[in-house]
Amino acid sequence: MAQDNPTRFDIALRAARVAFNGVDIFHDLDLTLQAGSFTCLLGPSGVGKSTLLRYFAGLVEGDVSGTITCSDKIALTGRVAYMAQQDLLLPWRSVLENVALGAVLRHEKPDYEKASHLLTEVGLRDAANLRPAELSGGMKQRAALARTLMEDRPVVLMDEPFSALDPLNRLRLQELAARVLRGKTVLLVTHDPLEALRLGDHVHVLTGSPAQLQDAITPKGQSPRNIADPEILAQQAELLGQLGAERSEGGA
Repeated sequence: MAQDNPTRFDIALRAARVAFNGVDIFHDLDLTLQAGSFTCLLGPSGVGKSTLLRYFAGLVEGDVSGTITCSDKIALTGRVAYMAQQDLLLPWRSVLENVALGAVLRHEKPDYEKASHLLTEVGLRDAANLRPAELSGGMKQRAALARTLMEDRPVVLMDEPFSALDPLNRLRLQELAARVLRGKTVLLVTHDPLEALRLGDHVHVLTGSPAQLQDAITPKGQSPRNIADPEILAQQAELLGQLGAERSEGGA
């Protein structure tokens, strides 16, 4: 069972509330990330998806309340790898140095061999010695993904990690993420229902103001799934229906 593995544990968010300038983004929000599962979060722009992701990362400031508890009774702090929407690459360091940056910041010896392997995995082997300014937007996102995978944490939080990629690279890196992150507890924010269904064990839609989570959709089989599967396409229609209902009610 997952609880027998010390690197795998359920994460329970309870009664979460975040407000900015007196306006609730969400309140009384509950979400459990099951140990070793891949959870995807959909929703319209501005509804609070990134805010919820940052809540799990401990990065939300302002009027915040609620609790996060882990089933192994150990604090989540220090056990999370977080990939923001922005690549956050240091412009004065090479791509290789950026991928290995976490170890440097922790005053540890960087494993450049592992970093080089991950750059090969994301298709950036020949860009290892370049500076971020020499990269395209999609290449920067791939470098940021490699840096996130480099951290090898039991919990991974990702904010639209494939949004800047062309369709072929998006599919290839979805497959890489599904393989490398298998067994980790993942929360991924995306605007793409098919991406969520291809990768996620549990897919939630966040809607409303204040935002609420809809009941999860749970695709069958192991990721990455075949997006042409009729059942996946039917679930895509269900998700689009939830998102469309939000728009028709005036959601942002």
